[in-house]
Amino acid sequence: MKTKFLVSLLGFALLLAGCVDTVTGRKTAGFPLIKDRIESSYERPMDEVFDAAKQVVAFNGAIVSEGILHGQTNSITGNVRTLEGKVNQCTVWVRVEQTDPKITSVAVQTRTAGGGSNIDLAAEIDKQIALKLVR
Repeated sequence: MKTKFLVSLLGFALLLAGCVDTVTGRKTAGFPLIKDRIESSYERPMDEVFDAAKQVVAFNGAIVSEGILHGQTNSITGNVRTLEGKVNQCTVWVRVEQTDPKITSVAVQTRTAGGGSNIDLAAEIDKQIALKLVR
């Protein structure tokens, strides 16, 4: 009886785990039903916001990659810039996009090595980006 319960519990856990989309347009392993991203908008140019995001991720951990999403261009600037880093053994993805001539949108997403969310880290990274833009 206990064996059947454990096998069914394991099967249910495997069904819940799967792939989730990242803000950079890729997929990663994780639990899809939990909040893992923070989105904000700033009245700053896109390059300035992206530079602030790079500085924050580099200060807190290490930058793994940065790029431009060519397939998902927007009509304002023609590109969307992305950043991936490692902070406290979590993966951090940042998407920066000009939504209006004066407004830049930022999405910060975090996942632990086990696929869980670290929403507190995402909020902290987002807050540090905002503070970097004030200076």
